Amino acid sequence: MDEKTKELIAIGASVSAHCQPCLTYHVGKARELGVSEEHIAAAVQMGEMVAEGAKRAMHQFTAETIQSPPKAAAPSSCCRTGSMGGGK
Repeated sequence: MDEKTKELIAIGASVSAHCQPCLTYHVGKARELGVSEEHIAAAVQMGEMVAEGAKRAMHQFTAETIQSPPKAAAPSSCCRTGSMGGGK
């Protein structure tokens, strides 16, 4: 994969991850490599679409989770009984 393509992917990933320093770096690097503003804007738009899709999916999952009866399941590592954030 060429460097321009890698930077465009990194731009989209930076947007979807909400990483401002990453976006600043990768847009600058893409411009240094001669990537067009049109391609940079398209990568940003793709990252926004991915982030929006994840947001919608989480919203639906949250609604379904709080509306369904409790399930007997072991707590995940982030939600152990008695604490939040993975502590015991």
